[in-house]
Amino acid sequence: MAIWLQKSRSALTRPGLPDILNRRIFCGSLYHCNPYITSTFSRNEYPLHSSFLGHSLRFRASQHSKALQQEDQDYSVNDQDWDFPGGQVPFTTDMKFIAGSSKDRIHCYRILDNSDHQILSSNSELISKELAVKLYSNMVTLQMLDTIFNEAQRQGRISFYLTSNGEEAINIASAAALSNDDVILPQYREHGVLLWRGFSLQEFANQCFGNRADYGKGRQMPVHYGSNKLNYITVSSPLATQIPQAVGVAYSLKMEKKDACAVTYFGDGSTSEGDFHAGLNFAAVLEAPVIFFCRNNGWAISTPTTDQFRSDGIVAKGQAYGIPSIRVDGNDVLAVYDAVREAREMAVREQRPVLIEALTYRVGHHSTSDDSTKYRAIKEIQHWKTARNPISRYRNWVERNGWWNEEQESELRRSVREQLMNAIQVAEQLDKPLLTDLFTDVYHDMPSNLKEQERSLGETIHKHPQDYPSGFAV
Repeated sequence: MAIWLQKSRSALTRPGLPDILNRRIFCGSLYHCNPYITSTFSRNEYPLHSSFLGHSLRFRASQHSKALQQEDQDYSVNDQDWDFPGGQVPFTTDMKFIAGSSKDRIHCYRILDNSDHQILSSNSELISKELAVKLYSNMVTLQMLDTIFNEAQRQGRISFYLTSNGEEAINIASAAALSNDDVILPQYREHGVLLWRGFSLQEFANQCFGNRADYGKGRQMPVHYGSNKLNYITVSSPLATQIPQAVGVAYSLKMEKKDACAVTYFGDGSTSEGDFHAGLNFAAVLEAPVIFFCRNNGWAISTPTTDQFRSDGIVAKGQAYGIPSIRVDGNDVLAVYDAVREAREMAVREQRPVLIEALTYRVGHHSTSDDSTKYRAIKEIQHWKTARNPISRYRNWVERNGWWNEEQESELRRSVREQLMNAIQVAEQLDKPLLTDLFTDVYHDMPSNLKEQERSLGETIHKHPQDYPSGFAV
């Protein structure tokens, strides 16, 4: 009896063991787990002087003594682990807080060094001459498209524009590493992905000028492209809304067992939105095949990253949600292509999300409504525009391989400029969408209030035609 009481006192100091003792002592064939006996004994209300109970306790104590000793041994071995939902959790008596940020920043993957030479230790597979030249041609085309359309806005020919200057490598290289079956959910600086997939310069012009050939029927502001044929979801202005939507698209691809993934692009500013965090957690838990591609270009309009977060960029946030993540040099075409290609293979093969943080720099203003020289140094802009320009870096590498020369450069730029000027002239001459399109494509049967608005607008235009731009058919 003394042995049992000594053992019971030590056991009762452990959480949860009183119930174990009660169950082991009283859940035999004799008592059949009588709840009255177990509950009254636990409150010391059962008469311990009973000869029957005393005999039972002595008998069962002798039966369980060895088992309890073995349990003590097992407990002492495993008392540093806790079988908690999600996996074993080790314990420690050393109170130590996890550092908010590390002095050693997460490494950035690159293939080209600062002198535009391929790093010898790189394990990247060399791309073919055909692919290398196509990548470069598309980057130059994208740069010229942005330059000319930006000028068109300054001339008052279109209302708004937004460039991807300094981020051409992210656009073109990532697009080249994907399949056309992959669904793109962009922000507003990824029109290079559309260019790579075959969106013509005329289609770009039609959208920016909002004419009758525009797929959006003139309802969207310029640069808000979309193409069902090319699996490119139409751009929407609010930040980060596309991130959880991409997870839903990816999960549907998974349910349909498609050999494809969803890819969503966003800037560093979007990671300050709640949709970013909800989207990552959603994707991680459901194991959705989606690539989160963050363009960390240093600025969210006029807000620098130092005012947005204290973490080591964006890549550290992927790990927090249990998502494989990588940081890549966004101005290195070869590195971006390599990283996205591997990320896509992981997402599709393993059916899981992947996060890519591309370090780059927005050389241009945020948009034509912005003057970035008001909040950042001109010298800083010029440094990235020249010394770290992704097009110049890549051109040096291509020329070093003997795949490009000055004559080809001149011909490419002449041809692209001619095509762009022609596309703008055609887009300007096309009629505007029908005004009735303002009221369609929302309801199957137009409600009475919209019918009244349509009638009122027509009457107003007929009465005051001088107050409305020409080219609109009522």
